Amino acid sequence: MRKLIVCVSLLLLVTVSLQAQFLKVGPKLGANMVKMDGKSFKDEFQLGYFAGLFAELNLGKKFYLQPEVLWAENKLSTSSEFSSIYEDLLVLDTLKDIKLQSMLIPITLNWRLANVFSLSAGPQFSINTQKGESFLTTAEKAFTKGNIAIVAGANLNITRFRVSARYCWGIKDMNNIDEQDSWKQQTIQLGVGFVF
Repeated sequence: MRKLIVCVSLLLLVTVSLQAQFLKVGPKLGANMVKMDGKSFKDEFQLGYFAGLFAELNLGKKFYLQPEVLWAENKLSTSSEFSSIYEDLLVLDTLKDIKLQSMLIPITLNWRLANVFSLSAGPQFSINTQKGESFLTTAEKAFTKGNIAIVAGANLNITRFRVSARYCWGIKDMNNIDEQDSWKQQTIQLGVGFVF
């Protein structure tokens, strides 16, 4: 949480000091639909949410860079195979739902195809802040500390309002227990924002 406060403070400081036409900032919130690939998890997207800040840095008439700092929470449901793959983790039958909280840092390059429409692509880095609430004592060790994903999507820019849709492909195995099952995250993000 401290990292999020520091990032938000830096973003606000840059905004106040520059006050230039090439930089716009604002709040953003939306829904995450997350699916974890692997035999251990249910093969379905599950709803979560995110909120944070984003900036737009103009790089000319056609391109702009969009860094973001978002806090996200997602719930993942394990499959019936989880207990057979990871028998040692189960003291009680508590591994049905896992809550993940993370700080997401997408940095996308956006290409304006029209005044109100743009395409975006880039990397997304995430830092897990709370891992597997129901994992008992193994919670802190089950997931890696972060994830790296490739992001692609589209944006509608209507005056000061922003509507975005993107797909994120996780490229890092998040399983920090062993190598029996690979956990790679896929995410659909739908968001709305407002620039000042």
